[in-house]
Amino acid sequence: KLLLREEDVAALSKSSGLEAAQVKESFDAFIAEHPNGKLKPKDFREMMAKAVPKKDANKMEKHVFRMYDSDQNGFIDFTEFMLVFHIMNDGSVEEVLSKIFCVFDVNSDGTISMKEMNKLVKDMYGLLKTEDPNIADKNLIAKTAFAEMDKDGNGKITEAEFIGACLGQKDISKMLALKIVDFFVDDD
Repeated sequence: KLLLREEDVAALSKSSGLEAAQVKESFDAFIAEHPNGKLKPKDFREMMAKAVPKKDANKMEKHVFRMYDSDQNGFIDFTEFMLVFHIMNDGSVEEVLSKIFCVFDVNSDGTISMKEMNKLVKDMYGLLKTEDPNIADKNLIAKTAFAEMDKDGNGKITEAEFIGACLGQKDISKMLALKIVDFFVDDD
């Protein structure tokens, strides 16, 4: 049986802002759903489908999964799950953008290439189009976002450049980042 050590409860309680009892409750619920303590991509897909019933969200599921799976072992454990939950709810803007950077960094090499930007914009396009039927062509969006973010013009976007472009109110960069945030925010 998987156990949550007291030091884990204390650390998660501190980082998430939840009471120790709430952390334990969340852990028990997580373990009830995932007895081996691991959320597989298939389980994550089902969870995303409930949370984001929009039909185009399924294309984004693997990108969002990467954001949670920080050790890249193909599973999301409770600590990874709680960490992202906390950051997306109470983290600083920089912490949130740092997590969103993982969504764009498809091959997890620490930079975003033009190919990765094209892939992500293509997968997000249905969601963007629903919101704005007159939105520009996906290639133009990807090119513009890339140009906004690649400050030093070396053909790769670092995490610092990504965060800088989003914080610097660059229109396309901000729109794409906010679209990812939408996955974590209720519409009510």
